[in-house]
Amino acid sequence: MGLFSFIKEAGEKLFGGSSAQAAGAAAPTQAELNDKAGQAIAAYVATQNLGVSDLQVRFEGPEGKVTVTGTAPTQAAKEKVTLCCGNVASVTSVDNQMSVANPEPEAQYHDVVRGDTLSAIAKKFYGDANKYPLIFEANRPMLSHPDKIYPGQKLRIPAL
Repeated sequence: MGLFSFIKEAGEKLFGGSSAQAAGAAAPTQAELNDKAGQAIAAYVATQNLGVSDLQVRFEGPEGKVTVTGTAPTQAAKEKVTLCCGNVASVTSVDNQMSVANPEPEAQYHDVVRGDTLSAIAKKFYGDANKYPLIFEANRPMLSHPDKIYPGQKLRIPAL
């Protein structure tokens, strides 16, 4: 699948905020911060109910890189895991090394820009704006509503 690039400032805010330290407590190490971020991303992926097993998420903070391993039931689930990991603030790239139980052709991707709508994206990829529900369904459960996309988000565009 390769390495996918994402916009660092866009996405879910799962971690990265400063937290107050107890008096005299040592600041967390980079390794501890990376572990905590990896756990937060893994928990977020788990909430999407994609049916993946043996999920392992490693985050490298200074680079903003996520490496994910495990087994996905379908190619679509594997691609959605990539999007879940990448559409998180502070993540700049995702290396998805997951295996797929039932391999299928890979989808295309689209980086949302200001003014994009799912209808306009459907028109671009399919030649028919009315096919936007295909894109919406391909990105569920990360998308909760067809009108709730944002600049910097990466969307999965399935083949017809």
